[in-house]
Amino acid sequence: MEALEVPEHEHPLTLVDLQLQYEEEEEEEDDDDDDDGDGGGGDPEVHHVIMSRFTNSVSMHEPDEMCYCCFECRFFIDLKCAVEVGKKIIHHPCHPHSLICAISQPILCNCKACGKEHKGVFFQCTICDGFTIHSECAFLPKSLLIQNTTDDAFFHTHPLTISYSFPTEDQKAKHYPGCRVCGGDFSIENLWIYKCDKCMYYAHLDCATSRREPFMSIFLPAGSGRTHKNYKDIDYPHLVHLPFPDETYSIPKHLFFQETVTSYEVNLKHMSHPHPLILVDHAQTSSMLPIVCHDPMKKTQLLCNGCLRPIMETMPFYKCAQHCNFVLHEWCTRLPPKIKNHPGHPKHTLILMYSNALPLFFGVFYCEVCRLPCNGFAYCCVECGFYVDVTCGFIPKEITHEAHPNHLLSIVQGKITDTCHMCYYAGGPLSFRCNTCHIFIHPECALLLAETIRHKYDKKHPMNLSYLPIENHKSEYFCEICEEDLNPHDAFYHCQDCAQSIHTACAPLILECEIETYSNYQRGIYGFVNIKFGDIHSSNSHQHPLVFAQGRKSDGKCEICPYTLQFQMIFKCLECKFAIHYSCCVRHNTI
Repeated sequence: MEALEVPEHEHPLTLVDLQLQYEEEEEEEDDDDDDDGDGGGGDPEVHHVIMSRFTNSVSMHEPDEMCYCCFECRFFIDLKCAVEVGKKIIHHPCHPHSLICAISQPILCNCKACGKEHKGVFFQCTICDGFTIHSECAFLPKSLLIQNTTDDAFFHTHPLTISYSFPTEDQKAKHYPGCRVCGGDFSIENLWIYKCDKCMYYAHLDCATSRREPFMSIFLPAGSGRTHKNYKDIDYPHLVHLPFPDETYSIPKHLFFQETVTSYEVNLKHMSHPHPLILVDHAQTSSMLPIVCHDPMKKTQLLCNGCLRPIMETMPFYKCAQHCNFVLHEWCTRLPPKIKNHPGHPKHTLILMYSNALPLFFGVFYCEVCRLPCNGFAYCCVECGFYVDVTCGFIPKEITHEAHPNHLLSIVQGKITDTCHMCYYAGGPLSFRCNTCHIFIHPECALLLAETIRHKYDKKHPMNLSYLPIENHKSEYFCEICEEDLNPHDAFYHCQDCAQSIHTACAPLILECEIETYSNYQRGIYGFVNIKFGDIHSSNSHQHPLVFAQGRKSDGKCEICPYTLQFQMIFKCLECKFAIHYSCCVRHNTI
């Protein structure tokens, strides 16, 4: 006999043909009338008891019907109802118990597969309290292959398989990865996802299937992030599209180099420097001053004293005629003297101040926007002690970024507790926010991380900024510079040809390539990206000149405090072993 399990009863039910039971009853009663034996009445009594149980419990059944029954509990269900119940019961690999669709009409309920409340038909467990999954989620395909779509939503060469929770082996990352389609996170544990077993590729259910039924709208609009723009180009003619193509680009260059300049002054007296400045423009003149421009492939570094971005031979710049270490981009000589209505300090006008005029020791300040130390030009409100570097001084109110494409990102003020979409660290007074999705990007991550860099660790190819794990990358990710593990769900630089990766915080270290650098900063940006080292300081407390530098392990400990100098701003003597923290100089006013 066949057995049936129903949620209304704890025991399996046995299929019984009632017509056969009636026929046996009638034949046995006829035999009893003709039997005169003393011991022959036992079986009819037994059968009569059985029949009584049937007739008492199945009084509504016709004699020719079949039903499922449990003799132990006197529980019966007719065949028609049993078939209907069978249609509504599923055994799903996501759950150890049977699931039943008890209500065929749409209801408002929470789905354990997608984690959201929406209206529809649900399967539920009668043993576990509150376990319900939407019928559409219940019958999603076990595997699927993503192909190019007409709207170019997303593409992946390997099959994706459904997973009923986030893979435990991938939880060792410091953060759950984002969806490879919409960029949204998997903040709710034990949600179903589609994943690739060959790549670190994860996608929401609706993102992987591109389904747009009403119940799938639970992830929208994040689910539509790569397919639909949430702004019109005509409404934002001057929109800044990030990241910038390489390290030489900056907000000042974007704003002021595009202005029409008929001719440049060959000799310039600028208030930022006591010596005359000489124009160097290899594109227009044959002047070949003895100057080595920025070249990371040769481990040479030359930064503009205004915006702290690299000085290259392909751009016009000014060099100190006295051959000191002072250089300026041509456009940085034309910065406006004032900025009004700055997003971080709208109540007062910010005034341009040069590093040699800042009322700060050695011209070093901490930017109020990116929170990074800087010794370049500053826009400041002296009354409030508010300082921002040149890049953050011209921070745009709206941008777009390839880390979250097709959606407008607007500047918002106030301490943000959410993590940055690029570096996964929280905090900061200003952030770029997507008003459609719950996504934030730090200003420094958006403005200071270039799309492409060149690095001496890969002399053949440029390294590109990546926001997600590289497809077909089967080995563990680690940084070529600091040799530490690299989380591929954060932004990082990668060469596809050589399969080499580096932290974004380690990328500018063309002069200092020590280990543990990234772990020291614990941010997506190199801590001294806005600091120009190398200037000489004459001290009254030390007999030799001191150079402003980044501390190395070989520099030992500070002469004042007992702490190491490695990875810190320091002053050190090139003739003896004297070295001191910059912070100790400020705190104790020693030099």
